[in-house]
Amino acid sequence: MASLKGPAKDLWARIRQGFSMPDLQNSAVDDRADWYAQRPEAFQRMVERSNRYLYHIVEELERRNMPTELALLPFVESAFNPQAVSSAKAAGMWQFIPSTGRTYNLKQNVFQDERRDVLASTDAALDYLSKLHDQFGDWQLALAAYNWGEGSVARAIARNQAAGLSTDYVNLNMPAETRMYVPKLQAVKNIIANPERYSVRLPDIPNHPYFVTVTTSRDIDVVLAARLANLPMDEFKALNPSFNRPVILGASNPQILLPYDNAETFQYNLNTYRGGLSSWTAVTVGNRERVEALAARLKVDPDTIREINRIPKGMRLKAGSTVVVPRADGAKDDAPDISPELAENATMAVEPDMPDLRKVVVRAGKRDTVAGLSRRYGVSVAQIRAWNQLPGDAIPRGHNVVLMLPQARGGGRVRAVRVSATSAAASTGRVPTAKVAGKPVVKARPVASTSAKRKKR
Repeated sequence: MASLKGPAKDLWARIRQGFSMPDLQNSAVDDRADWYAQRPEAFQRMVERSNRYLYHIVEELERRNMPTELALLPFVESAFNPQAVSSAKAAGMWQFIPSTGRTYNLKQNVFQDERRDVLASTDAALDYLSKLHDQFGDWQLALAAYNWGEGSVARAIARNQAAGLSTDYVNLNMPAETRMYVPKLQAVKNIIANPERYSVRLPDIPNHPYFVTVTTSRDIDVVLAARLANLPMDEFKALNPSFNRPVILGASNPQILLPYDNAETFQYNLNTYRGGLSSWTAVTVGNRERVEALAARLKVDPDTIREINRIPKGMRLKAGSTVVVPRADGAKDDAPDISPELAENATMAVEPDMPDLRKVVVRAGKRDTVAGLSRRYGVSVAQIRAWNQLPGDAIPRGHNVVLMLPQARGGGRVRAVRVSATSAAASTGRVPTAKVAGKPVVKARPVASTSAKRKKR
């Protein structure tokens, strides 16, 4: 598109030359443009962040013959912050939710989230927008669907068709966020098209690539990669925001983005570097495991495992989880890299670090109540009611009451027992008799109301 109008002197001029979407003109657009203009420092920060990525986005739009207004969409979606995460768990510059990211082949695993990858997420976003435009035949409706969902827009169109109403963007009934979505983009377009009108000064962005790609076939620490490229860590992460852990995996064929001069520096320093490239490896747990137990087994600091893998206090690993851990001392230089299988498929899930529970069935005595059993067994009234669908405090005599109690450390079978609230054994420590329906009498040890633990057998 730009080539038909002559070469652009800078990237802003090139973007303006590619504008081809119909303008939306209403008070919402004017209000939003004024809102941006009244916050020049915030708008300037967005523009400064964008200068790393805009050239690549514009190149991709022109290659696909798509309007360059879409290069401004990350202003609306994420303020051009590739690390942005929404309350709906949308991530990255283009704000993909997990399911849509998977639909558009954006890898999401322990080591990398391509929803934050500059190249992969841009490719996916333009694929999605192109598909929505083909579906609805209108860029404003395509943008509404990008924000609200294609199914929601299709249903809104169907409702208007059934009512004999217009089906364009301004006439559809939609949520307030979607109603403001296109006006926000139009407001940014108006400012870029005529910054003087809004007293905005756009920084010069050269009309040439900001970054090039390099790769590595070996695992390498993120910190070391930035150092070999002679690049500040914040700049390295701004260009490579998709790496979830402090190591870049060679098995995943990574594309590392670096400014041109830094890319040459990186390649030279990597070729001449003689130390170990990676300080980290990965471990997959076979069963549920506490971080402290894993750390003790590997002889590493548990706080390091929690910090690197973002495991909150009070949580433990679920079976099959993969975590990144420091390599053993002396293993940095010759230890094998993380396998391609883990690089592709590793997942991590955590759960509350609660005691393992087992089901105990207690036969209620004449005067047993929910509150009484709660005190005796150290569980809450609400838990007993939920486990047994009991509406109140009363329990019919002989009713089997289900309790979920901490698993005895030594193991042992669970038996249904009769425990009466009138039994003196609960307070004296004597061992009462207990019946199992149709089975011989067994002994039931008293359970203190302040503890849910049982002794070893």
